[in-house]
Order: sequence, then structure tokens, then C-alpha cells
Amino acid sequence: MSVPPWLASQRTQLLAQRGHAWLLHGPSGLGQFTLAMELARAWLCEAPGAEGACGQCPSCHAIGVHAHADLAVLMPETDMLARGWPLPEKAQADIDDKKRKPSREIRVDAMRDAVEFAQRTSARGRGKVVVVYPAEQMNAITANALLKTLEEPAGDTRFVLATEAAHALLPTIRSRCMAHALHWPPKEQVLQWLAQQGVAAEVAAVLLRAAGGRPDDALNFAKAGASPAAWAAFPKAMQRGDVRAVEGWNPSEAIAALQKLCHDLQVVSTGAAPRYFETADLPPPPGLAVLARWSKELAQATRTADHPFVVPLMLEALVAQARNVLHSAAAIAQNTP
Repeated sequence: MSVPPWLASQRTQLLAQRGHAWLLHGPSGLGQFTLAMELARAWLCEAPGAEGACGQCPSCHAIGVHAHADLAVLMPETDMLARGWPLPEKAQADIDDKKRKPSREIRVDAMRDAVEFAQRTSARGRGKVVVVYPAEQMNAITANALLKTLEEPAGDTRFVLATEAAHALLPTIRSRCMAHALHWPPKEQVLQWLAQQGVAAEVAAVLLRAAGGRPDDALNFAKAGASPAAWAAFPKAMQRGDVRAVEGWNPSEAIAALQKLCHDLQVVSTGAAPRYFETADLPPPPGLAVLARWSKELAQATRTADHPFVVPLMLEALVAQARNVLHSAAAIAQNTP
């Protein structure tokens, strides 16, 4: 079971400490879920070492096939399905019968089942573990259903909450956990790891930049077949209003890329170095007031990105909006003596 070296060191650090509830937090793409599962494997392993689970015992195998009797993983149903984790029978039946769609939140029913699970006797005698990810997808009702058990778990039950937005969690949830902020890995270490995953060096460098230094996001870009050349051409394609640059994207992907472009134009305007694109690939930035307004409009668009709009029309609207913003930049540049 190979994990990135920056997560392996954090796993060793956390396993050396005691505590029944951990909150792993940090920006997306740093490996919160991977680290949470590494802790769960080590706690449930039948032959654990200082550096984690053995990877060979029946317990490790059961986790690998998503069938461990002492492990409960709570995620939004959309994430459970995407990652191949089984849903509760009733939830799966409701979705199969088209009574409802998979939830994008962690449902209160699932949390109540997890609380009941935590109170039962361990099947393998190594205690029980509940993993919640992403924890910010608990609404207030779901989070409140967890509070008492999180504070006083029955028997040898441990909790790992992993989040990419700790500020969105209830203060009462945060106060009941030991917090660990995930470390930003060194760039060279990430590039070496991406090479081990089969990503070519020249591709890895561009995609890691596109991901803002987040290793998981960079690897996901590579798996999706992202083109370094297309990423470099994206800013000026938006300036031209070329909707072909977002062909095949969903609205969330397009908004995320535009937010990165907006961010880089803002920092360039203040004399700082861009984070996601090379300076030479950026069009002239407009005024900061224009960019601030665009940033707010993009943030607003994220709230409706998953709604059942006609996707091509939404993409066209986003590209047209970007073109208008960036054309104001071109006009400023042309009129500057």
C-alpha cells in the first residue's frame, strides 16, 4: 500500500499520538481522504507497525474491498458511488427505483446508522473506526446527530473527520476533535511522485502548476487527459471568447479554471507572480475593481453550477463574460501611452 511520502510522514506522526477523534483539514488536493483511510487501516490492522498497517492481514484486505465490519465510511452518496463504496441497502434501493437522486450531502440517516454502528461490539476485536469525508458536507442536523457520540464514544471507537473547509464545520464539532493541518509537500517531491504514477515530467510540471501545487488535483488532471498546451492557451482563448477551449467541460470545471485565471490576473496587477499560469500566457489584466467584480460573479456561479441548466449555454455565457472582462484589459493596454 504505497502512499505519497508527505502523507506517510504525517501518518507516522499521528499514529504516535493518542486521541479518539481527529480533524484533518487543509485545502483540497492535499490528501485528506487518503490520510484518513491510512489511519483507519493502521488502527484496525492485525499486525500494525510504527508506520501503519501491514497491508497483508485479513483486516487490511477487508478495507481494500470496502467490506470491513468495523469500519464505517460516511460520504455524500455521489462520492460513495464514484469511489466504489457500497450504500446502505435502503438508500441503494431508493436510488435504483428512481425515488430520489444520490445525495450531495452526508445524510442524517447515514449518520444515525453510524452512531448506532459505533455503539456495537467490535467484530474483529481491534475497535471500530468512523471516517467522515468531506466533513463540511454535513448539514447542521447531521452534525448535531454526531455530537454526543463524538464527545463520548462507546468502547474503543475512533473518529476521523477530513475536510477541505474546516471553517464550515460547527464549532461544537471542531472543539471535540484533535486538529491536524495537512502539510504542503515540496514541489520536487510531488513531481517525483507524479513520475512514479506514470505522468511525464514536462506534463507533471504544468499540471502541478494548474493545480496550484495540490498533488491529488494534479494527478486527477493527468488521469483526465488534461493537455498542458491547452492549459497554457486557456487565458488568451478566453480573451478571444473561444468556447472551444471549454468543450467537453462541465460548468464546475470551467468556473474553477476561470477563478484561477481571475486570481492570477489579480496578483499580477499587484506586482506578484501568478500561481496557476505562466506570466507570458496571461492577457493584460484589467483594473482590480473589474477583477473583484468578476471574482464575485464567478463565486456566485459556483452556487448554481450543478443545477440542471443547458450546459453548452452556461459555458457560452461564462466564456462571453470572461471575454468582456479581458477585452476591457486589452482596451486599457492599447490606450496606455
